Amino acid sequence: MKRAGFLSFALVPVLMTAAVACTTPEHTAADAKGNPSPVARSRAAGRAQAERAPRATAVASTPAGTPAGLAAPDKKELAQEIVASAENSTLNWRSAYAYIEDIGDGQGYTAGVIGFCTGTHDLLTLVERYTALHPGNGLARYLPALRAVDGTDSHEGLDPGFAAAWRHEAAVPAFREAQDHERDRVYFDPAVRRAKLDGLGTLGQFIYYDAMVMHGPGTGGDGFYGLRDRALREAKPPSERGDEKAYLEVFLDVRRAVMRSANPDRDTTRIDTAQRRFLDDGNLGLDTPLEWRVYGETYRVP
Repeated sequence: MKRAGFLSFALVPVLMTAAVACTTPEHTAADAKGNPSPVARSRAAGRAQAERAPRATAVASTPAGTPAGLAAPDKKELAQEIVASAENSTLNWRSAYAYIEDIGDGQGYTAGVIGFCTGTHDLLTLVERYTALHPGNGLARYLPALRAVDGTDSHEGLDPGFAAAWRHEAAVPAFREAQDHERDRVYFDPAVRRAKLDGLGTLGQFIYYDAMVMHGPGTGGDGFYGLRDRALREAKPPSERGDEKAYLEVFLDVRRAVMRSANPDRDTTRIDTAQRRFLDDGNLGLDTPLEWRVYGETYRVP
């Protein structure tokens, strides 16, 4: 989801037009009663499921000789920029290493480059893995509290020092590397592998990755694998001799419907005027130059 209060433009290497509102539908992740949205709940459940029951979302190895696609260094950098335009209203995705905030979506603190959450197990896993390699780090002392609040939105044992400790640790190169590793292990690599097995090119791999980031790697109806299952009931992927563009149209339709299911007015421009635009242009290789719009802002990558 788009993180509230994180509109960092100082280092953005991009031309942007049109003002963005201070509050967008993506900022409002909870309903009027303060309950997490279905998408937020799905993301949380999917993350926990992927960590605690990895067999449920296991993906076979990509066949040898498969083109790098989105995993190529330049394409992977582009993927992080496009995701950051929707998540953080910036292309400077590295500025999010130190980000930490409770955005009121029922997942506790949201932090780091991919929005690790104290309530969804992935932030706990990140800190545990990082501490195993670097025992003296500034977050290690919060592990008992992180384990206690896992699965809840509680800050008990974390306030008042955890947020400051996170920001301080984000200046350590090893912790930034740890964030990248967990992003790739849980979200990027599984999405790209699954897309390649489905016969999708670079754009399709990105479409899967963005869905994995936002909806979580869950098998429920609103998780990534649930979305894919619903799309497969309506269209065949290229691996089954289906038309790639037609399949991706269906996948985006399914995803958009899930995003709008709780709130018909929810902003879906990350699909409508970004990914759909690339698809309508026939840019299945996600080739630059690219131009897209999210939340009223225009972004360009030469």
